Amino acid sequence: MNDALRRALANARLRELDVAAALGVDPKTVQRWMAGRLPHPRHRWAVADLLKLEERALWPDPDGLDVQVSHEIKVCYPHRSAVPRDEWRRLFAGAQREIGILVYAALFLAEDVELVRLLADRARVGVAVRLLLADANSPRMAERGAEEGIGHAVAARVHNAIALFRPLLKTAGVEARQHETVLYNSIFRADDDMLINPQVHGIAAAYAPVLHLRRIEPGGMFATYTDSFERVWDGAVPMDVPAHV
Repeated sequence: MNDALRRALANARLRELDVAAALGVDPKTVQRWMAGRLPHPRHRWAVADLLKLEERALWPDPDGLDVQVSHEIKVCYPHRSAVPRDEWRRLFAGAQREIGILVYAALFLAEDVELVRLLADRARVGVAVRLLLADANSPRMAERGAEEGIGHAVAARVHNAIALFRPLLKTAGVEARQHETVLYNSIFRADDDMLINPQVHGIAAAYAPVLHLRRIEPGGMFATYTDSFERVWDGAVPMDVPAHV
């Protein structure tokens, strides 16, 4: 918590929204600064000018704080197949409020009958399950296939995943959408835990690392990926699952 910044805003009779408008940033960004996130230098200078204070009055040792360590990383796996299957099961089984999945296809998940049933079971007991799959006809799929050197195989994975996810997609409490986003990370969230699978140019997601994050602080890494999920969700199209799929 940045108490100095909070006091300075109160003394200047400014709200977080006022600072966001003056600097042209999202109000959530200012909230993260208030929670202790260190702004970029240009934003520190702008805030100091706005409040007519020295930068060090708001951030006593900005140079020493430029490198920040996140305590939200629980574990890092070298590649996706290194994540124990039990870890995937614990992630979803422990959800009490919401599950969010953002992927191109996640065929590895769709092929696991028990995990698909688990997701459906969580939905039936009131957990909000949101699934974001790629639009197989999107140009992004062709680009991804070219990057990995597998042509149309990525789009085919999406079609296969939709077919295998059919029991889940037909379950009450499950909402599915399709996106045309260039993914930088696949996201698998269950309440305050999240597995992040970065997309690495030229290789399949299965060979990329996975981070297990646990929400600890407002404005941390967990919040960054949550915001990313919500932006993709807002721009995605509700999935119309044909009866014969």
